[in-house]
Amino acid sequence: MSKQIFISYSNNDGEWATSFADALRRHGLRVWLDNEIQAGESWREALEAGLRESDVVVALINPQTSFKANLYFELGAAIGMGKRVVPIVPREMDNSRLPFELRMRRYLVRESPENTADQLAGVLAAA
Repeated sequence: MSKQIFISYSNNDGEWATSFADALRRHGLRVWLDNEIQAGESWREALEAGLRESDVVVALINPQTSFKANLYFELGAAIGMGKRVVPIVPREMDNSRLPFELRMRRYLVRESPENTADQLAGVLAAA
């Protein structure tokens, strides 16, 4: 069975996140994105279920979102559940702006959605 990836992202990264998810699916990975939440569903419950069902949590980070409350909620839940957390950061990002838990992890540098998905799939295949 393939691993499921939970993608944490901000609205301004939505298009990139969707392309990234499509590229991961081409590698045979299952992906959870919040755009799968149905009308009338509780965001919190859906996010928690997505986190519980996922093996890996990918956090798309940018300077504008590195300190957003929802990022801390998702990271805290993922870490508390013992999930593997993989930050993806832009090349020009000042690492000191990353939340401490992400600074303490090996991260991927954000490239095109396809190249970044290739990198992540390679890392997961080796694990």
